[in-house]
Amino acid sequence: MILIADSGSTKTDWCLVEHGEVLQQIFTKGSNPFFQSEEEISNEIATALLPQLQASELDAVYFYGAGCAFPDKIETVRRAILRHLHVKEQVEVSTDMLAAARSLCGHHAGIACIMGTGSNSCYYDGGKIVQNVSPLGFILGDEGSGACLGKLLVGDILKNQMTPELKEKFLSQFNLTPADIIDRVYRKPFPNRFLASLSPFLAQNLNEPCVHNLVLNSFKSFLKRNVMQYDYTSHEVHFIGSVAYYYKDVLAQAADEMGIRLGTILKSPMEGLIAYHR
Repeated sequence: MILIADSGSTKTDWCLVEHGEVLQQIFTKGSNPFFQSEEEISNEIATALLPQLQASELDAVYFYGAGCAFPDKIETVRRAILRHLHVKEQVEVSTDMLAAARSLCGHHAGIACIMGTGSNSCYYDGGKIVQNVSPLGFILGDEGSGACLGKLLVGDILKNQMTPELKEKFLSQFNLTPADIIDRVYRKPFPNRFLASLSPFLAQNLNEPCVHNLVLNSFKSFLKRNVMQYDYTSHEVHFIGSVAYYYKDVLAQAADEMGIRLGTILKSPMEGLIAYHR
């Protein structure tokens, strides 16, 4: 019996699996060791996962998460897991990028991308990630992500780059003032989650030319600054994440305009990860 976790900055999807069959699926808040301490991650496991988990002993835990790219961060998550879960064999902590690559490409080479709250990409040789352009986070990078789209949206709203009607509609829908937005972005924790939570407004108003162009240009920026650094002419480009999934038509337009062949687009990597670990 194994436990597979797919953890982004917003939520963690835990699946209890036995012989390739899902016994239980549990959702908790996202656990990111880049922004959270071992104590905070441990507390989320203890209070949100354990009370629901229908297994007292596990053969292995495979935890894929945002922020798990460095040895010290990997150990932070490992220790938090082992505080509360009895694991007989191994606890493997890997990046969410490897989760995407294993889910999308299995044991074959390909270009895998994440486009959710954050964004990332890699070239995967069928066994490991061999090339990765650093995503740099939503301040310096994360092009095409929910957080980046939200950042561009509020920037255009507050700089009066959208119509007065759209500005009023946005502020009213989210019950926000300009001061609220500044406070949430610069003073409150997890501004990336806040900004990503605003991005559905773009999906609701894609028929507006200024909104469509904002999304299209952000996707083209992702492709140019990330995907086009790999051997994209020899491979299809696959995507995982809610933004890629819900904006797939605009993503397809961006790829077509950039001469890039789109492959699979999935909302979540879990089904592919279960198949991989089977």
